[in-house]
Amino acid sequence: MIKSPIALGAFRKLVKELQASERDVRPVVVGGAAELARTLERELARGGDASAVRVGAPKGGAVYVHLVAGDDGQALRAARKARVPIVAVASSAEPLPYVLATDVVVVGPGEPLPVDRIAAAVASKLGEDGAPLAARLPVLRGPVCRRIVEAAARKNGLAAAALFVPGADLPVLTLNQVRMLLRLDQAYGLDLDPRERLPEIVATIGAGFGLRAVANELLDFVPVAGWAVKGGVAYAGTRGLGEAAVRRLESLH
Repeated sequence: MIKSPIALGAFRKLVKELQASERDVRPVVVGGAAELARTLERELARGGDASAVRVGAPKGGAVYVHLVAGDDGQALRAARKARVPIVAVASSAEPLPYVLATDVVVVGPGEPLPVDRIAAAVASKLGEDGAPLAARLPVLRGPVCRRIVEAAARKNGLAAAALFVPGADLPVLTLNQVRMLLRLDQAYGLDLDPRERLPEIVATIGAGFGLRAVANELLDFVPVAGWAVKGGVAYAGTRGLGEAAVRRLESLH
C-alpha cells in the first residue's frame, strides 16, 4: 500500500482553515456614481446571493468597487482607512488616490459596464480567499478559480525547482494541489467534509505520484537543468489538474 505524502495532521489543519474561511460573510461593496453603482450591484448579484453585494460605505466589505464620479477622495480614503482592498472603475487611467494603477478598470466612452473585467479585478484583489464569496456570486466564480489555479501552479513550480532533496518536494506539492482542489470545490459551493471529497483527494494524490514519475523520467534526459525540469513539470501538472477540476465542477452546474 502506498503511503500518503500528506501527514494527517497537516490535512486536518488545512480542512479546518478552509472551513473557517466560510464564516467570513463580508460582501462586495459598491460605491461612487449612484446610478451606476446600483446597476453594478444587480449585475454582480445576478444568479447569486443578493446579500453578498451592497451599495454603501466600504467599511465591513471584502472588497470595495468604486465607480469614479468626480469627488472620490473621501470614499477611497475611507476604504484605505478600513483596510478594504479597492478596485476603481473609471473613464480614464489617470491616477487616483489610494488606488494602484493595476486596480483601475477603464471604461471607454459609451461602453457598457464591463462586468467581466470588474469581476476579474475583484478576483485579483481577493486571490484564493475569494472562494467563499465566489460560491455566493457566480459572476466571480470563473475569475476566482483561474486565480486559484494559477497561484497553486506557480507556487508548485517554484517549490519543485527550489527543493533539491529527492522526494522532499512531494508532500509540499501534493498538499498545495489538495488545497487548490478544495478551494475550487469551495468556490462552487461544495461541502468540504473530507468524507464527501475523498475520491477527489485520492485522485489528486495519485496524480502527484504520476507527475513525480514524469519528472524523474525527464531528468534522465536533462540532468544538468534538473531544477527547471522539475519546476516546469510541477507547474504544468498542477495547472492541468486545476483546469480539469474546474471543467468537472462546471459540468455539475
